[in-house]
Amino acid sequence: MQKFKKNRLLISSLVSLVLVIGICFSLNIKPETKPKEITREQLAMYVQSDDGNYIVSDAKAFPKEGYVLNLEKSTCKNSGVLSQDSETKKISLKIQKNDQCALYFDKEMPTLKEYYDTVPKKTNVPSFGSSATTGETADGLFSMEDDYGTSYYFRGNVSNNYIKFGQDASDQDMWWRIIRFNGDGTVRMQYDGAGPTGYNTYTRGFALENQAWNETYVDAKYAGWMFGGNQGESSTSKEQAQRNETNSTIKIKVDEWYKKNIVDTGYGDYVADRIFCNDRSIPGKSITKWTRDTELGYGDNMTGYGALGRFLSGYNGAAVKAKSPIPQLTCPQENDKFTVEKENGGNGALTYPVGLITADEIVAAGSGKYDVANTRYYLHKEQLYWSFSPYYVNDGAYTFLIYRDGSLWRSFVDDMVVAVSPVINLKAEYLDKFKGNGTIDHPYFLQI
Repeated sequence: MQKFKKNRLLISSLVSLVLVIGICFSLNIKPETKPKEITREQLAMYVQSDDGNYIVSDAKAFPKEGYVLNLEKSTCKNSGVLSQDSETKKISLKIQKNDQCALYFDKEMPTLKEYYDTVPKKTNVPSFGSSATTGETADGLFSMEDDYGTSYYFRGNVSNNYIKFGQDASDQDMWWRIIRFNGDGTVRMQYDGAGPTGYNTYTRGFALENQAWNETYVDAKYAGWMFGGNQGESSTSKEQAQRNETNSTIKIKVDEWYKKNIVDTGYGDYVADRIFCNDRSIPGKSITKWTRDTELGYGDNMTGYGALGRFLSGYNGAAVKAKSPIPQLTCPQENDKFTVEKENGGNGALTYPVGLITADEIVAAGSGKYDVANTRYYLHKEQLYWSFSPYYVNDGAYTFLIYRDGSLWRSFVDDMVVAVSPVINLKAEYLDKFKGNGTIDHPYFLQI
């Protein structure tokens, strides 16, 4: 009986062994082997150049000093796993022997967020009556209150506010100049031209040229970005003139440009909806010192607007006299705070979140007094281009602009020889996606 039990045990063991072998075969379990060394042929390395583009590297070792592996862009064909120690910069690769990987190395540059967080913020007020011809904000940004809090702005011959953002409808890189950080941390910047992708070409260009503000000028309402009534109809009250129901000619063209080059190219989500101030407030003759100022603001009644009261004084029969300017970044009238959505602090009248630079921002940037040339601050472009600020009504509507010599000047709104540089605001949550140091050689550029 005991022998039979032993035989039964032996048979049972043999059956179990056969089952194990069968299972091992079906699962294709193999003895553990030492992984083969990764060859250089299995790796393609791309190193970021100064302009933000990637070039092929033939180096035998990974770049370490000044570079970091871009784990989002780096990929392996057969699901290999890549990682890098943030302190030692050591790269770990877990790949199969037949895998191939493309490794992208980013140039380590500070982010726009880091600049904003660490740049010194000045509390002193610069001399706005003097033209700024040096880099007055090289050691820190000046501050001024805006509609969202405290704004920090660049001034003078600035060399560290260049930014590349987006590619236009012609697949060219679009260049911008940062005007200021708004009170909520968003970034206001002005279009500055486009250049071939992959090159740090920089041109003081425009989005539009030979563009009138409006096709007619003989009514106060035509100083507005929008106005009441149809084209050609005279306004009969300030309320009607400043009613935001009809687009000016320039707004139509700027909206078309924005849709074509920002929305349709996929960059609209980065743009914040923030106030553009088309200041049509009427301070009155006690401020403008203009005896013929009717203070009415409609039809062809002579009227001085808010920015005129801040930058000029009196009337000598030909031109308003310059005075020591006092710019402001808060918008006096709720109706003039142009936004797409009302919850963003404005009037909700815009189609797209795009506008122009204001006369106050021009003075803050360093233009100096009205009608004083300044070719050595960053807004000078050797051509006339529009601002967002109405000037006055005197035989027609006028708007402030920047003249060829960089001075703050004005023109009839139907002037056809004036260019346009749109202004947009970047959302604050994307500032850590922009890397660079703001110079022409290393502009802030978006790392997607």
